[in-house]
Amino acid sequence: MKCAYVKESGPQSKFVGLPNSTVTPGVKTATVSTNQGKIVFALSPKAPCTENSFSFLAAKKYFDATPCHRLLNAPGFTALQCGDPSGTGTGGPGYRFADENLSGATYPRGTIAMANSGAGTNGSQFFFVFKDSKFSPNYTPFGRVISGLDVLDAIAAAGTSTGQSDGAPKNPVTINTLRIK
Repeated sequence: MKCAYVKESGPQSKFVGLPNSTVTPGVKTATVSTNQGKIVFALSPKAPCTENSFSFLAAKKYFDATPCHRLLNAPGFTALQCGDPSGTGTGGPGYRFADENLSGATYPRGTIAMANSGAGTNGSQFFFVFKDSKFSPNYTPFGRVISGLDVLDAIAAAGTSTGQSDGAPKNPVTINTLRIK
């Protein structure tokens, strides 16, 4: 299978190259070591271009020492958002790619999905769903948590730094390393 990754520029981009457009199939597992604990998830073969991009960025240590900048904990909508090296919510890898796996997409507890700013704007930002959520099917689901839901629950229970339902986590979350096997 071939994927299209479109180079773009932006003030918050951290460009480490473009992923290979040819996808290597196989089941992969991501281990995310954070300052709050470890989260392990299986990547989905139903989103091969997303899996390919995510694996490429992880191999380049793109996610290492980056913050999870957003906690959303509103009724029906819960997520811990990570993957922006700038920590502002506007950063990315300097390329974008198309959505995948959206037909009938749902976001139950433990889903990993791509964050975006509209159709076809996937980059490096992703989110962990820690309670069943009712997001519209606009975010490519590309993984499921195998272990570490307790870590996400603890982060969510602490709330945001402002006490609102959407903001930076009260207890800052940093991805120390993100590795894929």
